[in-house]
Amino acid sequence: MKTVVNTDFAPQAIGPYSQAIKANGFLFVSGQIPLDPMTGQIVYGGIESQTYQVLNNLKAILEKEGLGFDNVVKTGVFLKDMEDFAAMNKIYAEYFKNEPPARACVQVARLPRDVSVEIELIAVYEK
Repeated sequence: MKTVVNTDFAPQAIGPYSQAIKANGFLFVSGQIPLDPMTGQIVYGGIESQTYQVLNNLKAILEKEGLGFDNVVKTGVFLKDMEDFAAMNKIYAEYFKNEPPARACVQVARLPRDVSVEIELIAVYEK
């Protein structure tokens, strides 16, 4: 059985997908881009500000379910330019302080709305 998870504190889906799906003890969170959920606008200003916004969007979805970054078991990071890896990774480490999850990080040709970073994740309800 699956349940759709949605919060107003993260960007609403802009296509035929859900912010997250709860299924079998896991939360599968769709990729988040640096979209400010209050204004609906992309956050510009470099990879640092975009990474903070993406992680804050993910945090809002996790919190909707009473979860935090310690519950995350897997992430996927998509970068427009692998030259941004070190800057993204520094901010990412601020959110995943204890026992960081498994992760893949790849450079892609293009991301929605031409942003620099998108991150998706899978979390578990029991640590």
